[in-house]
Amino acid sequence: MEKTVSKQKSGHIVWLDIVRLAAMFMVVCCHCTDPFNFYPGTSPEIGEIKFWGAAYGALLRPCVPLFVMITGALLLPVRESSGAFYKKRITRVFFPFLIWSVLYNLFPWVTGLLGVEPRVILDFFPYSGEDVMRQSLEVSLGYIAGIPFNFSILAVHMWYIYLLIGLYLYLPVFSAWVVQASERAKLWFLALWGVTLLLPYYNEFVSEYLWGSCSWNSFGMFYYFAGFNGYLLLGHVLRQREWSGRMLLLVGVPMFIVGYAVTYLGFRHMTALPDCTDEMLELFFTYCSLNVVLMTVPVFMCCKKIEVHSELLCRMLANLTLCGFGVYMIHYFFTGPSVVLMRLLDVPICIQIPCASVVAFGVSWLLVALAYRVFGRKTRWVLG
Repeated sequence: MEKTVSKQKSGHIVWLDIVRLAAMFMVVCCHCTDPFNFYPGTSPEIGEIKFWGAAYGALLRPCVPLFVMITGALLLPVRESSGAFYKKRITRVFFPFLIWSVLYNLFPWVTGLLGVEPRVILDFFPYSGEDVMRQSLEVSLGYIAGIPFNFSILAVHMWYIYLLIGLYLYLPVFSAWVVQASERAKLWFLALWGVTLLLPYYNEFVSEYLWGSCSWNSFGMFYYFAGFNGYLLLGHVLRQREWSGRMLLLVGVPMFIVGYAVTYLGFRHMTALPDCTDEMLELFFTYCSLNVVLMTVPVFMCCKKIEVHSELLCRMLANLTLCGFGVYMIHYFFTGPSVVLMRLLDVPICIQIPCASVVAFGVSWLLVALAYRVFGRKTRWVLG
């Protein structure tokens, strides 16, 4: 691997805009798999539905890690005071997060006021339970009251915003080490982080406790190297490096294939078990796992190789950078209905997920871009 100069155009790092496009579309596509992996009821085609839900779901696991790597590539090291950094970053995400969390949680109650059948809620939110089907204001207000503590089943995608705020709080602290650390020290950190990527499987298949963790201590020996901070550092390190086409072909492609095979086969195995719990279901889909890292790194490095010469495409990528957070906020309203639309149009099951994703992504981007065009900078308070 050799160090390279980032390709920039009009103040934008174009290849990072491409990574953002890939991550954004993949996360929308990932949420379009929910109606497949959590299909309500029975169907003569249930086997095919579950197969494609797993196949696409496994393929799309790099989506969130790519977002975190973009954050690390852009913001490490932090070059402003902690106060200025927190004011700029956290303020921008907090108010849209709060507004849309409330709106998602009010949705079932609003459908009740409009006389919409409760089962329609399942078309929007596949994780919904019996409480949501009551279309009760009391239930909605209960979920809203819980926002300071966690996301609800109506706003599942908001889990990432809790994570993002935590990463923003952590970044100035982590940045101080990044500035002082040598390249060798950074690689050692990533190596130790790599060990932690295997812990979910050890905890599931061998023992709940390892390296000092026990019933009174959840923080084992390598706890301080675990989690999404590894992706932050990985994005920072890989921004300065380049893979040749040969490297991508001989190393990147096999990495992705191995990571995908483990993710898909592991997910299918766990979901076939009669006593499969939520934790077991998500085990091989865990973002901080070695198999997902094996998939994520080649995608990131492949995006670096893409060159965009069209001014129009560069402007569109820059616009997505502006609209991206807003797209993330609102897209979950459109993923479920887009899948329903594909089924009504009798689109073949094998391509329903990507087709629905194009619709949900396109509608979300169009609405956010339109809001920015009409309301200008004020839009940021609602859509980020």
